[in-house]
This record gives sequence, C-alpha cells and structure tokens, in this order.
Amino acid sequence: MRVSVLSLAFLGGAAAFAPLPAPTSRVSIAGRVAPTCAVSQNASPILQPFQERRALKVISGLHNFDEKLVKSVVGAANAGGATLVDIACHPDLVKLARSLGNVPVCVSAVEPEKFVAAVRAGADMVELGNYDSFYLEGRVFSAEEVLALTVETRERFGDSLPLSVTIPHTLPLDEQVALAMELERAGADVIQTEGGMPMKPSAGGIQGLIEKAAPTLAATAAISRAVQIPVMAASGISAITAPLALAAGASGVGVGSAINKLNSDIAMLAAVRQINEAMSVESARVRSRAY
Repeated sequence: MRVSVLSLAFLGGAAAFAPLPAPTSRVSIAGRVAPTCAVSQNASPILQPFQERRALKVISGLHNFDEKLVKSVVGAANAGGATLVDIACHPDLVKLARSLGNVPVCVSAVEPEKFVAAVRAGADMVELGNYDSFYLEGRVFSAEEVLALTVETRERFGDSLPLSVTIPHTLPLDEQVALAMELERAGADVIQTEGGMPMKPSAGGIQGLIEKAAPTLAATAAISRAVQIPVMAASGISAITAPLALAAGASGVGVGSAINKLNSDIAMLAAVRQINEAMSVESARVRSRAY
C-alpha cells in the first residue's frame, strides 16, 4: 500500500511536532515587565476565524506599494476564500483593498505611529512583523524591541484594535516561546511565527516543501503550547504545509510568496483556493476525530 508523506505526518498528529516542555513561569525580557493583561478577550469578528482554527491570511508584502500587484493579491484573496489580507501600511492601499471586496484588511509595519493613518483609512487589524525585507538589509529585531513596540501599539490604540505580532525567527526557540508569553501578557491577540529566508531543501516536491516550512512549524508547535491566544504559522507555507501547520497547533496560516510571486491573477486565485481547500480538509478531519 502506498502512503504519502502527508498521511504519515497526519498519522503522527501533534506528536510529530511535539516541542520541548513550555516554560512554567513567565520571564520578563531583560527586566522589562509588560503590563499585565488578561488573555485577549477581543470580540472582534476579525478574530473569529482564528478561534475556529481556519484563518487564512494572504500577504502582499510589507514593502510592496505596487498598487497593481496589491490589487491582484487582494482580488485573489477575496475570490479564493481567504479570511484576511495583509498589505503594506499606507492609507491609499487600505482604501484600494477595501474597495475590492469584504475580506478584512490587516496592515503591517514596525513603527506603531504608521498605523494611525492606515487605521483611519479603514484597516481592520495591525501587524507588527513581516520582517523578511529588513533581514535583507542586515537588521534584526530583539525580543526587547518587539515587546516595546507591542506595548507602544497597545498604548496608542487601546484593546479594541486586533493586534498580531511576529516572533523573530532569529531568536533561539526557547526565547521565542518566552517572548510569546510576554506578548500575550502585553495584549497581543495573535502570535505569528516565521521561518526566516527560504531554506534550501535537500529534495524537490513534497519533501522540499515540508523542509522549507520546518522552522515555522517547529516554532508553531512550541509556542502554541505555551500561550492561550491564537498562533499563525507563516513563512514557507503552501497547500502542502498549511494542514501540517494546523496539526502543529496553528489557528491559521499566513501565505505570502506562494501567492504574491505568481505571474497571473488566475494563478494567484488558484493558489489561494488550493490552500483554503487543504485547510478545510484538515479542519474536517480534526472535527471528526473530536467526535
């Protein structure tokens, strides 16, 4: 009998991604104590897909200000069944995205002050993260900086605006977990994992896709066991690895280059639909096991 790589991963279930035990106590980052908040009770409908573990965020790119490309990506997200679209933080792009459909709009930046104009223009959610373009410039983000940016964002916007924060992959895994716990205390609604620059897989096909996503899957497995807020897996996510992310503990996935690097609107739409369908199959499988 032939058994696919995916089937083997699914048979392993969560055990296939079992992380080291999570820290038993909260550790402040370099002595900085984040304001103590209850686990996010944000009732925004934007977060419902995360609560139902079916969130699909399509990412156009933090530094992508090309209106034509953004229009193509947002159009594919709307037509393909995505639950969120993530665009560069600019009010004109927010207005464009909102004019193309009903999928909620998230804006990404690493300067909280930039969110103000975008939120006024209609952004539904903000994201501190999508650091890939900064890594290319040699810039890295420390745990202290990410926590400080999160605290500043909450101070500017209060608790009602949904906030996602990316954990830098440059941190060791145990420090990623510790930072995620601090961010939860500081009021983040969603934690996003990343895998850094694309790995060079040892093989092509399904094996290569899984190898490419391995870092973010590992971070997702570890962090999702340490926090109560949703975790979104991003970096290296595809129709093959999106179900694995859910099996590892993710409440949703963020997909960028697997969609925004395609060369036609039809190809982008097909990719979004394929990922959405793959996630739906995995969600149905999990629900059937629950009963």
